[in-house]
Amino acid sequence: MESALVCSTAPRTTTSSLLKRRETPLDAPFHLSFSRNYEKCWGISLSFRKTKKYKVFNCNVKVEDEACELVNRVELSIGDGVDSIDAYLCNAVKNNNGTGILLLSDIFGFEDSFTRDFAYRVACNGYNVLVPDMFRGNPWRKDESKALFEQWIGSVDKQQVVRDIFTSTKWMANEFVAAGISRKFGVIGFCFGGGLLIDILAQDQGSEFDVGISFYGTRIDLSVASKIEVPLLLIAGDNDPLCPVDVLKEVENNANGCKMVVFEGRGHGFAHRPQSLEDDKDAEEAFLMMRNWLHDGLLSEN
Repeated sequence: MESALVCSTAPRTTTSSLLKRRETPLDAPFHLSFSRNYEKCWGISLSFRKTKKYKVFNCNVKVEDEACELVNRVELSIGDGVDSIDAYLCNAVKNNNGTGILLLSDIFGFEDSFTRDFAYRVACNGYNVLVPDMFRGNPWRKDESKALFEQWIGSVDKQQVVRDIFTSTKWMANEFVAAGISRKFGVIGFCFGGGLLIDILAQDQGSEFDVGISFYGTRIDLSVASKIEVPLLLIAGDNDPLCPVDVLKEVENNANGCKMVVFEGRGHGFAHRPQSLEDDKDAEEAFLMMRNWLHDGLLSEN
């Protein structure tokens, strides 16, 4: 554990939190106009193809600062027919930095409000964030019996999920090329998505993704960690039986450019599903670490 960074955060006077935001009523909704807003979501007009279908989404936005004032949020479908993938896209407009982030959800899927809140916060920092529906309309339901979980997870076609992730990445890359902007991408994953991220980076080997951040990844395949070629940040708590620290340590030892950060006393999901003020403080610290990792991997000139 010597090389891992173990975080024990001191009390802070202010927090900017998911927990805190959820206690605040949302402002009146505004409408995302397809013709005026989405076409400008990369900072310049996109060229749309007839093979894609876009559904515009009425959303409630709590404006927390000027940078977040122009974040477009759109439901869309990528591809056609049985190969189509639903997705959720958050675009920074006012401060768009021309880079893309693929966000891989936990078992509750791309429509989960905690996942979408997190995508929104990342977009507020200038990124274009795409959240694909990895479970094709069949995520784990919170009201399901835990006794059925292994049956459900066994029904998930992991190879199809991986194909959908790379299809989503290719779509984003094509849109970047059409818009004439950067083709730098990062990938973030939580829980199931955090474990799958290890496989994605191992297969990609730096072809599409320049950086990765895995939050408390589950069911990690240690045999592929040595194939990762880009900087990888692992964030977890030391009180998380679903993501043992010793497994992350193995990834850190075998993956190139990997760093592990362990938060004392934190359990599973603390960074994007904080359940207490203590979780909330460490969630904010983890978000700042993630933001710095993305900046260094995607935006830094050094």
